Amino acid sequence: MDSPFCISKQSNSAVASKKAGKVKQPEQAISFGPQVKPGELVFGVAHIFASKNDTFIHVTDLTGRETIVRVTGGMKVKTDRDEPSPYAAMLASQDVAARCKELGITALHIKIRAMGGTRRKVFGAGGQAALRALARAGLRIGRIEDVTPIPTDSTRKRGGRRGRRL
Repeated sequence: MDSPFCISKQSNSAVASKKAGKVKQPEQAISFGPQVKPGELVFGVAHIFASKNDTFIHVTDLTGRETIVRVTGGMKVKTDRDEPSPYAAMLASQDVAARCKELGITALHIKIRAMGGTRRKVFGAGGQAALRALARAGLRIGRIEDVTPIPTDSTRKRGGRRGRRL
């Protein structure tokens, strides 16, 4: 015990006596999300953008300013051709649901969107799969709204006067 690298018990007690005036407070458990009563619904908004090439699931608070979680189908699968698939959308939705439950969000309003404008106005294959997976994961679904941008009058559609000729 005469080693210079060992600390004797006397020095520890001396350090403890110097710090005896300070009392450590017990650490409180950190909880994320709003403080709510059990059984009360906490809503978020799930913005689902299902295009021909990918599916985005972006959950925000009710105002839309604060992002809670954002996952795409491309983050869940390896190949590019599988990004817009219903399977990739389902995997992304399961990740989103797990993160929402972790943060205390128990219900979602859904805003589903396709490309819109002068392009397709029907959402891709992953849109419906994403919605089903969110519902099956135990999240309550509030309102479902289609927010695809529909032009009232717009620029000319691509393809020229006679359309795309095959």
